[in-house]
Amino acid sequence: MNIALIAHDRKKDDLIQFATAYKPILSKHNLFATGTTGQRVIDETGLAVHRFQSGPLGGDQQIGAMIAQNNMDMIIFFRDPLTAQPHEPDVTALIRLCDVYQIPLATNMGTAEVLLKGLEKGLVDWRLLNERRK
Repeated sequence: MNIALIAHDRKKDDLIQFATAYKPILSKHNLFATGTTGQRVIDETGLAVHRFQSGPLGGDQQIGAMIAQNNMDMIIFFRDPLTAQPHEPDVTALIRLCDVYQIPLATNMGTAEVLLKGLEKGLVDWRLLNERRK
């Protein structure tokens, strides 16, 4: 699966903690991330990650383009709901694309854990989900 990892600045430490804890699962998939987040995941977990631009410089939109082309299967986006983001319209557009194309989206650690545990245990037929999106 193609999985995107995104985190606002105040949530990057949480995402690193999450990626470290779920490294055995994440390592079996193709990982994509926005710039700074991706570099931190690489440096601190050793996972292979394809990095896009940072979010404010278009990274969210690059991931959105993958969604629109049916090339993204899951988004893990640790958002900071208490801090205004300069690129909030891009964030909103990314979330909207997840809804339009039925891409599983976790915006917090609890939901991300449920998605990865379901993925690990084969509780979700991702092929069926992909067929519905076509």
